Amino acid sequence: MYKNPWPKRVLLVDDSLVVRIATGNVFESAGFEICGEAEDGAKGIEQAQKLKPDLIVLDLAMPVMDGLQAGRVLRHTMPGVPLILFTLYATNQLKEQAFAAGMSVVSKQAGTDDLINTAYALLNPDKKS
Repeated sequence: MYKNPWPKRVLLVDDSLVVRIATGNVFESAGFEICGEAEDGAKGIEQAQKLKPDLIVLDLAMPVMDGLQAGRVLRHTMPGVPLILFTLYATNQLKEQAFAAGMSVVSKQAGTDDLINTAYALLNPDKKS
């Protein structure tokens, strides 16, 4: 795993506090800054508009508004911000829906290296990780 040469600001949106803490620790150990957290998609949208993160990581299954719905809104309102759908339910159908909404998908089962590598690639499209 690499060290991010500059702190990029990440917003974590997941209904599980444990997952938010663990994911936040992974991002921070890779040199990212966690600028905020939210427990559902609707609050994630509010936080994103307020905090202006460089990257948003969303869970799929959440109350109030799921990650795919929130991602569609965020893609429209914040088109330049990369979105990662970080989920246990990374089916082919979901991947197609997420890609159509302008989101990348990383399976929680794939591990944290995939998450960090995807984040780095999205934030540095001209560089190889």
